[in-house]
Amino acid sequence: MPLHIHDTLRREKRLFEPRNKDRVTLYVCGPTVYDYAHIGNARPPVVFDVLVRLLRRTYGADHVIYARNVTDVDDKINQKAAREGVPIGEITVRYEAAYLADMGLLNVSPPDMAPHVTDHIPAIVAQIQSIVDAGCAYAAEGHVLFDVSSYKAYGALSGRNLDDMIAGARVEVAPYKKNPHDFVLWKPSKADDPSWPSPWGEGRPGWHIECSAMIEQNLGLPIDIHGGGIDLVFPHHENEIAQGVCAHGHAHGDHAHDEYARYWMHNGFLTVDAEKMSKSVGNVLLLHDLVQAMPGEVVRWALLSAHYRQPLDWNQGLLDQSRKNLDRLYGVLRDADAALADFDMATLDEAEMELAENALGPVLDALEDDLNTPGAIAQLFGLANALRDLLNDAEADINDVAMARWSLAEAAGLLGVLALTPDVWFEGGDPALKAEVEALLDQRAAARAAKDWPEADRIRDRLNALNVIVMDGPDGPTWRVKG
Repeated sequence: MPLHIHDTLRREKRLFEPRNKDRVTLYVCGPTVYDYAHIGNARPPVVFDVLVRLLRRTYGADHVIYARNVTDVDDKINQKAAREGVPIGEITVRYEAAYLADMGLLNVSPPDMAPHVTDHIPAIVAQIQSIVDAGCAYAAEGHVLFDVSSYKAYGALSGRNLDDMIAGARVEVAPYKKNPHDFVLWKPSKADDPSWPSPWGEGRPGWHIECSAMIEQNLGLPIDIHGGGIDLVFPHHENEIAQGVCAHGHAHGDHAHDEYARYWMHNGFLTVDAEKMSKSVGNVLLLHDLVQAMPGEVVRWALLSAHYRQPLDWNQGLLDQSRKNLDRLYGVLRDADAALADFDMATLDEAEMELAENALGPVLDALEDDLNTPGAIAQLFGLANALRDLLNDAEADINDVAMARWSLAEAAGLLGVLALTPDVWFEGGDPALKAEVEALLDQRAAARAAKDWPEADRIRDRLNALNVIVMDGPDGPTWRVKG
């Protein structure tokens, strides 16, 4: 089926039709690099990584342009730099590097573009000037503010009535505003904070204008898809539309929002043990800590276990189940690799590869239905079960095993999982450890068969000392290194 996605603006699932199939554009709001990202920050890059993988498969890798910005000037960055007595660049470089390393452990593919705010100040100033020239913004006391009343469609994305709105996040209600909903495009910098020249005096950009300017400069308007967390719908994305539209004189058009982004996608909230993450509660989980304590694929699987638009509750049970699911799939791959040890994939002919490709259909159908990752995961297990059945059939054709193994790995790649070899997943890739553990498992089997329980206990203690978990199953024991 062709790709359908839920459009936040129109509040319905829509057939995805890019403006240009040879240049499909996607922009996702990225990190503000002042600290390590928390687990909620990881959901958008993982979700939209799956979308990018699907788009690249559909339109070709060279025809998809994915941009994820980096906010490298912000009040929180300034405050941290001041506390440490260092330039803001030292803070942003440190935490951007950590963010990218953590994304790598989650198998999140790098974006094609990673525009930084500080590299786009001239473009931001130019866009603000265009908005002022269009009569949609005004200068006051060193600030430039967007006049919300000048854009008649304001509130369409969030479904809010202007009279019910409050001033946006990071915006202080001030006496120089024409109305309390107006938001800052440019503001004077405080003493010792970074600043840049502008027609309105030394200062720096407001929060919302950065994405509008970077999108226009790097991708051009309108883009096909704009993504982010649901917390950004208002005020950030609402304000982005207003700025981007008004900068080009479309303030009064009935469908002016189409001049900015054709589709809007937002992932749902993430809670921790059924509670909202909050520093006051003390339940903020840093992604950086999680990927040091467990494989990144476990975290990724957990983030994809619920539909992206639905809330996701983060808890130990979710992580344990995610690990078990991956153990099961890697176990099938390991057994298939053993059966295919001397097989050359190049011997599969064109018709066989076409059959293997067709087996991906149910997984693709699920993902093309508004990124239904739980449905895709269910179909992934269907492929794994089919491969297991072949492995258990002594009369199965080895070519069929190879085709089924290829289909499972290819489908998993769309979800960004099963990226390791089974040996690395289970044993950490240490040949000496693998040899010792497998010898111990043989001794364990012999001891249990002889009912030599003291010897079995000794072997168990040695395996524990090696930090190894043994899992007994109908196909024999499997094992992995803890953590």
